[in-house]
Amino acid sequence: MLRHKLLATAALAVALSLGASAFAQEDAVVAKVGDLEIRQSELDLAVANLDPQLQQLPDEQKRVAALSGAIDVKLLAQGAVEEGLGETEDFKKRMDYIKDRELHNSYFRKHVVDAVTDQEVKARYEKEIAALPKQEEVNARHILVKTEEEAKAVIADLDAGKDFAELAKAKSEDSNKDDGGDLGWFSKGRMVPEFEEAAFALEKGAYTKTPVKSQFGFHVIKLEDRRDVQPPALDQVEPQVRQLVMRDKYLALIEKAKAEQTVEIVDETLRKGYEDVNKAPEADPAAGEAPAPQQ
Repeated sequence: MLRHKLLATAALAVALSLGASAFAQEDAVVAKVGDLEIRQSELDLAVANLDPQLQQLPDEQKRVAALSGAIDVKLLAQGAVEEGLGETEDFKKRMDYIKDRELHNSYFRKHVVDAVTDQEVKARYEKEIAALPKQEEVNARHILVKTEEEAKAVIADLDAGKDFAELAKAKSEDSNKDDGGDLGWFSKGRMVPEFEEAAFALEKGAYTKTPVKSQFGFHVIKLEDRRDVQPPALDQVEPQVRQLVMRDKYLALIEKAKAEQTVEIVDETLRKGYEDVNKAPEADPAAGEAPAPQQ
């Protein structure tokens, strides 16, 4: 949905912040092109708007790349002024559009990006965690062999009291044999279906009494433990949760503005298309991010 555009990159929000703060500092002249000056504030904006590939450069190289681009702009901009291109109707229309876009971005930054509080992020995180369905995970070991007969022999050894981990080291053909067949913790959907079904059906401390066949061979599985899946800590998902809060704030601003102003689309085809893409989607607490400021 167009109204649910994703926040393109965190770098864009940083760029907006850089652009806002640059003018508050001493705006020194860093270069001159004829009678035109390039000030620090303009260089900061140029750095913030570098292509993504150039953004990977070290800071000083980014500044040089941005300055080079700014000088090129000044050189050709002066030629455009001399030819009167700034007075054409096409140029004025483009400038009007750019002005509206930048006003939108400034409003977005003030009332969405900068308005999000840590308390709001924490509250949204707790809401999302509470809405998550409970999911179980298990900790298991296994011994993988080529034939059913070999698997039955392993089970007989276990029935005789031999240690599972030691048998895994001696007989398993899996790469984790040196760890005693330890598979660590896993939830449903991580293993092949037949293995997963057998593992989750076991009681803690029990092992499969018949071989479990999969595409890899024959398994003997032991369940070490089981527990509910622990949700990620807030600091692990803070950026995603913050974007959810930003999305809600942005949509609230749009709805408020639509309620206060009249939007009329004269073209019938565009009107229908606009209404279709702006239909309210069904609620999905795990989906969607904040809309991007227009570029």
